[in-house]
Amino acid sequence: MVNVKGKWALITGASRGIGRLAALFMAQKGCNLILQGRKKENCQKVLDEVKALGVEAYAVGAELTDLDAVAAMLKEIDERTPVVDIVLNNAGLQIAYRVDYFETPVSDYMESYKINTVAPAMICYHFLPKMIERGFGRIVNTTSGIRLEPEQAGYSASKAALDKITIDLGSKLQGTDVMINLTDPGWCRTDLGGPNAPNAPESAIPGVVVGAFVDDKKSGRCFAAGYFHGMNLEEAVAKAESMASPY
Repeated sequence: MVNVKGKWALITGASRGIGRLAALFMAQKGCNLILQGRKKENCQKVLDEVKALGVEAYAVGAELTDLDAVAAMLKEIDERTPVVDIVLNNAGLQIAYRVDYFETPVSDYMESYKINTVAPAMICYHFLPKMIERGFGRIVNTTSGIRLEPEQAGYSASKAALDKITIDLGSKLQGTDVMINLTDPGWCRTDLGGPNAPNAPESAIPGVVVGAFVDDKKSGRCFAAGYFHGMNLEEAVAKAESMASPY
C-alpha cells in the first residue's frame, strides 16, 4: 500500500461534499493538498480543516467549464508545487434532469463535456508525463454508474467519455508505478446527488480514494465506492488490488 505521507495531491471539487471528505481522509494520512474550487475562497473552510491535521495545503480557484481557467490553474500549480504525486479528479456537473429527454438541448452536452470530460483530461495530460518521468503517480477519475437514463444524457455521456479516456490511457501505463483508475461514488446526498439520494456522502470513503493507495501496477479499473463500504483502508486496498484490469 502506498504511503502518502509528505506527497502532494490535487483534489478538484474539494470545497464540499465528497471532495471535502476525500481531502480530510488524505490529510489524516499525512498527504499535502492542493484544493480546487470554483473560487479559491470556497475552499477556505476545508483548507483550515486539513491544515489543522498538520499537513501543508493551499487552494486554487478555477471554473472548470472555462478551459482557459483550467490552463491557468495548472500553470499556478506548476509554479507553487513542482511535484504533484496524486490527482483526484472529483469535480463534476449534473447539468439537468430532462423528463422530456427528446428536447435535450445541445448545450447540455457542451457544458457537461467541458467539466466532466475535457477538464479532467487536460489535468491528466498535464501531470501524467511528469509522473512517468519521475516513475510514480496516481490519478483517480470520478465516473458515474448512471445507465439507461436519457433524462441525464449530457451527464452520463460525458462520464462515459471520461471512462474511455481513462481506460485507454491506462493501457499505456500498465505494469508501471504510474497508475490511472476510476471511482464511482454512488448516488450520494450531495449538492450534485440531491437530498433524495439513498447514500450518505460518508459511504463513498474509502472507495473514492483507494486508487491513490493501490500499489500493484494495474490501471483502467473502476473502484466503485459501494464495493468498499464499511472497510478500513487496508481492507479496501487489498480488495482493490484483487480486481483485474480490463486489458
